[in-house]
Amino acid sequence: MQRPVEREWELSIDPETVRLLAGKARAISAALNTDYDGGHEHEVEIDGDARDRHQHDGLIEEEEEDLTEEEFRELVADLNVDELADLVALAWIGRGDYDVSEWANAVADARQHGAKHVATYLLGMPMLCDWLIDGLDALGVS
Repeated sequence: MQRPVEREWELSIDPETVRLLAGKARAISAALNTDYDGGHEHEVEIDGDARDRHQHDGLIEEEEEDLTEEEFRELVADLNVDELADLVALAWIGRGDYDVSEWANAVADARQHGAKHVATYLLGMPMLCDWLIDGLDALGVS
């Protein structure tokens, strides 16, 4: 009779929370303005004779604010220190900075990173969604 292989890691954060955050990260990434050329916004030329012929309807035209980033930040702010460390470690494993066998080191290093600006740090990762999902996959969390 074979003994089951023990995991070298224990996940403090619920995988569904990670998936939710990954989905929000994907939505944030998709909403980024791609109207840049070489990192600069396109210039807009305004003709001095042009008139604003558009009829404004006040609040009806007010754009609906995308709250996805705010929701992401609030969800991260609600996590405890252990969950934050796991979240950052998952992103690092998904990015390839650590191997699954280095889970404890990744979590320890993530704790050293601190909990103050985790949302900002994570949102600075260009492929955060993929890296979080890849981190879960690497740990065998389905």
